[in-house]
Amino acid sequence: MTPSKNGFNTMRVCAVILLTAWASPAWSFDASTASVDQIRVRARALGVNLGQLQPGPLNAITDVPGVKVGQVTLTRGDGPLQPGQGPIRTGVTVIVPRDDVWHNKVPAGAFVLNGTGEMTGLAWVAESGFLEYPIALTNTLNVPRVANGVISWMLRQYPGIGITDDTLTPVVAECDDGRLNDIQGRHVSEADVMQALDEASAGPVKEGSVGAGTGMISYGFKGGIGTASRRLPDANGGFTIGVLVNANHGRRTELTMGGVPVGRQYDTAPPPPSSLLPDQKPEHLHTSREGSSGNAEGSIIVIIATDAPLDSRQLTRLGKRAALGLARTGSTARHGSGDFMLAFSTGNVIPHYPSAPTFSLTHLADTHLNPVITATVEATEEAILNALTAATTVTGRDGFRAEAISISRLRALLAPATTDTP
Repeated sequence: MTPSKNGFNTMRVCAVILLTAWASPAWSFDASTASVDQIRVRARALGVNLGQLQPGPLNAITDVPGVKVGQVTLTRGDGPLQPGQGPIRTGVTVIVPRDDVWHNKVPAGAFVLNGTGEMTGLAWVAESGFLEYPIALTNTLNVPRVANGVISWMLRQYPGIGITDDTLTPVVAECDDGRLNDIQGRHVSEADVMQALDEASAGPVKEGSVGAGTGMISYGFKGGIGTASRRLPDANGGFTIGVLVNANHGRRTELTMGGVPVGRQYDTAPPPPSSLLPDQKPEHLHTSREGSSGNAEGSIIVIIATDAPLDSRQLTRLGKRAALGLARTGSTARHGSGDFMLAFSTGNVIPHYPSAPTFSLTHLADTHLNPVITATVEATEEAILNALTAATTVTGRDGFRAEAISISRLRALLAPATTDTP
């Protein structure tokens, strides 16, 4: 018996859900947006050339032992902007370097490629060479409230802070989500931050339009959270390097995937009919940062974690190399862009108040650093592309619609390059 049209569509949606759950365990699927082209995949599934090193089991920053990620997504309201009220398309993402990082600090280093933005606490990271609390990502105007949330969570964990113990200067990094979100409302609360920290886990990391990435736009498409990892061969130490990004940067024409200038080619041909939702027309598929609130250039935050035993100087060098991974995706770090990189290592423990005047650290020789550098570049590139391919379409304030990049169109554009790949 031939199934009815509605019955066929129901079966197709079910198949989409099952296929997506199997193909991308680190991604959360929203069945309400299901269509043929709403099958979101990770960049690796498209056959993109992403380097020579192999990813870890989750291909995520949480492949680095001890690292946890927590996220709270806030999506409420529709229609015209009511400043301070909504619509709300924002959130918070936290990265916990290790349990009890206050007493067992991690070496850290940072690099700012272009400074149109903010990552608080970097002066102390540069001075001390370590990180002693979680990292939080959010939107620009929410930085103080999110910092309050981190402080409140730390005070709950360590009641002596500011009394019998040191004070703290939290690391909070921002990107502007004001094109989709009521950013004046500063809707991420202290409770949201504490929830993200309480629920942080070492498992798969949701990507795309989640957490701090809920309202982000990258390369003219819906952007957001992306992650990837690399595990070095045993001959190179067997270390793991993981990267997490909040991608809110770049212009459509810049986007490059595996060396293919897909951004320049994307709008030259109509999308496959199967990629359109019932209420879409081809001319509605272009999402640009131009004319958005604040700088049209956007920003990106890159967090690098590794279990390789590196010191602050070497981690700063990794932060610089992450800029090369960013460049591989087409970014030129324009005047109005904020590009902040922070790297930390779980390969050593810096004690809080050592009783002895000296303590020992293991140190990877600079002459053996090259594989770690390569892994950082590759994982940064892949994390950015994962943010794009995992993100789902989001309609925000004033009906502005940030379209997810079309997977079917990407497959068509990348097909010649993947065919030629050995």
